Amino acid sequence: MPISSNQLLDFLKKCRWFAGKARQVVISSVIQEIPFGDASIWIVEVGYEEGDTERYQLPVMMVSEMPGFSTEQTLIQETDGQFLVDAIYTDSFRRNLYAHIYNSESYGEESTRMSFVRGKGLDAEDAPEHISTRVLPVDSSNSALVFGGKYFFKLYRKLFQLPNPEVEMIEFLTEHSDFRQMPAFCGSMTLKSLGEPDITLGMMQRMVEAQKDNWDRTGDYLNDFLYAVPNRVFSIQEDVFERVGLLGRRTGEMHRALYNPDSDAAFSPEPFTEEYRKFLRGRLDHLLESRYNLLIDKYLTLDEATQRLAWRFMEAKELIDEFAEELLSREIHSQRIRIHGDYHLGQVLNVHNDFIVIDFEGEPEASIADRKVKHSPLKDVAGMVRSYHYAVSAKVFSSDETRYLDTEKLLKATERWYKLIRDTYLEGYNEAIGWPHPLFKDQHEINSLMLYYLLEKAVYELGYELSYRPDWVKIPLKGIVDVVREVEKLYG
Repeated sequence: MPISSNQLLDFLKKCRWFAGKARQVVISSVIQEIPFGDASIWIVEVGYEEGDTERYQLPVMMVSEMPGFSTEQTLIQETDGQFLVDAIYTDSFRRNLYAHIYNSESYGEESTRMSFVRGKGLDAEDAPEHISTRVLPVDSSNSALVFGGKYFFKLYRKLFQLPNPEVEMIEFLTEHSDFRQMPAFCGSMTLKSLGEPDITLGMMQRMVEAQKDNWDRTGDYLNDFLYAVPNRVFSIQEDVFERVGLLGRRTGEMHRALYNPDSDAAFSPEPFTEEYRKFLRGRLDHLLESRYNLLIDKYLTLDEATQRLAWRFMEAKELIDEFAEELLSREIHSQRIRIHGDYHLGQVLNVHNDFIVIDFEGEPEASIADRKVKHSPLKDVAGMVRSYHYAVSAKVFSSDETRYLDTEKLLKATERWYKLIRDTYLEGYNEAIGWPHPLFKDQHEINSLMLYYLLEKAVYELGYELSYRPDWVKIPLKGIVDVVREVEKLYG
């Protein structure tokens, strides 16, 4: 199926999943073509004037009639009444894909092999051999297929030269634990080349029907609180505490499941090595330097209350450095495991009065290798705690009901709500983890590590708000100042 670089690039630029639209492309070409029934899977390489080259997956098929989708997203080129199309929009490609996973049917030579794995999520009695198929119209960096309304297949478009961390996490939790609060692993599609790392092409999971993620649901819970704030009334319904405590327990159960001393090296727990501590310190130093510089540049554009928080942060630079140096230069006896890595309220779905955790791909801005680095599970815990702080702050500061109120009063009200919710979440987490647990040495080490990860997360958030939402800069700054106060208590 010959195609010119220009034709290929013209098609890619129309695709929602192509990430290089804003960059100057030097070349685009098909570097590998893998037969797949009546279709082929193209591995496309795109080179840019600046920055790293990228690789994408593009299944293609020649058909005599266009599929029933828009020409723009389907048609690659037309030749003599034949249409070269994106194969995911053909029923035959989707059925063939399902059949290969259902039958764990791999093929190819030793040098290049397509591997299909069937997981426990597809072992249930209700998994038929033949099934209806459709494409979900999602605006995403990947493509989404549905089989029989029961199974969700994510076809990864942008490819990485390492196995996808999300597939590894979901497969491990499904196959090697009793944790069921995530969409079960049903299968995967992997390209294996001799002497090269495996490349994940797709993953199938159980479908989850959820109307809202926990960010939106928490926003609903905050409405009563929000409406009462202008009247100087503090209100939290009891069922809010029950839900927050349950999420804490589910988080603890997830981490217990990921703690498996008998697993292989990819998932077995590891100590806080000197190499890891250097990794943490290097990351924090980079974040601090970039955020200090941004804050200095933007300082005069901030309102008075936010400037006070900013000044407090900048004054604490030496204290923060001493805290990080002291913590990361001493021996730490807690352990590290694979974690979710991008854990916040938006990654938790509300399903049947319980929670389902999704999107185990890790921190979006991190490299694939860095997403697989093992951390203390307290990094996930800190991410969720910061998310609750964001939820209440964003709700209160962006609402018409409170826009005429004094910023200091709003900060105090949100702080009370946040602390109650934080403590409830942590109580649920500790209840599920159990004490003592090999992941943690003692309470002092837990407190120090928690402060470190809260600080790192808030400093990370500060960069985004300074660049894109200056009105929200006060939210991560308040989180940083809270950590500084706790550090002063520990080390002051």
